[in-house]
Amino acid sequence: MKTKKVRCSILTGCILKIDPYPKTDMMNRRKFICNTALSATGMIIASKTMALGSDFNAPSGKRIGIIGLDTSHSEVFTRMINAGGADMNGYKVVAAYPHGSKDIASALKMKPDVINAVKSLGVEIVDSIEELLTKADVILLESNDGRPHLEQALPVFKAGKRTFIDKPIAPSLEGAKSIFKAAAQYNTPVFTSSALRFDASVQKVAGGSIGSVTGADVYTPAEIDKNHSDLAWYAIHGVEMLFTVMGAGCKSVSRTYQQGTDLTVGVWQDGRIGTVRGIRKGSANIAGTAFGEKGIAALGPFSTYEPLVKEIIAFFDTGKPPVEASQTLEIFSFIQAADQSRKSNGKVILLS
Repeated sequence: MKTKKVRCSILTGCILKIDPYPKTDMMNRRKFICNTALSATGMIIASKTMALGSDFNAPSGKRIGIIGLDTSHSEVFTRMINAGGADMNGYKVVAAYPHGSKDIASALKMKPDVINAVKSLGVEIVDSIEELLTKADVILLESNDGRPHLEQALPVFKAGKRTFIDKPIAPSLEGAKSIFKAAAQYNTPVFTSSALRFDASVQKVAGGSIGSVTGADVYTPAEIDKNHSDLAWYAIHGVEMLFTVMGAGCKSVSRTYQQGTDLTVGVWQDGRIGTVRGIRKGSANIAGTAFGEKGIAALGPFSTYEPLVKEIIAFFDTGKPPVEASQTLEIFSFIQAADQSRKSNGKVILLS
């Protein structure tokens, strides 16, 4: 199939090769990321004059280092942060170690373009994590692949540098537990989150706009990677949105799986029900509906990374994670139970 070059925007200056999909096909992951990244950066950068390629001088204690340039998040976050503004509080991305996934094709294909884009923003590319730690005060661990996260995070934790780890934090529940255990061992603040947790509509519901939430249904792209728990790879966006409005306390999970889609149903301790529709065929987005005692509210669709980036900057300042480890581990327990249910032909799995 022939491809055509499409310039995403003058704001990003990136050129991607995309396939001319029929309208009925699902938006592929790269196209989805590109579109959402543009909406995330547009309002900020359009109102600022930014000297691309300039050497940013970050104040002491506010130098950000990135691990992993194989995801568009690395470029988008760098553009947002280095554009400045009160919400960025003087932080600048100054250096990056580019390596992450060794065998995920989509990440490896994206990597050269992201490296070039980040370099054009004045970010120094370094040869090792150890070198990065001499140049940065806090870390964005952005590697697209969750498998190397523990190995990459350990020297950061040992150095005591506050760390945000992008999704998925790990390929499995056990991997997530190992990362939080290591962070606790070295007393280093860390958190992970999907941007959907901080979407304005999600936060309004979580803050009580429709009263107590009695249930929620979300839908999300749900591509699967063989090296990760199914819902951890991409559907974690929807799962995290669900848990943000439903809260903790899921007791059981069942999953009906088909090749193009699946439906995962969680039952909470108090009898409330939350669902995640994972979409792998046809049109897709990340959104949903929350049901409450005082009303019904839309969740999403996703529009910008800005709220997440603001939370990361606040975390770098305070050292207080906006998402506790216990919340992330319950999400991964839900994801693990969904995998077990799929392998058991939809059997209800109790969360331990």
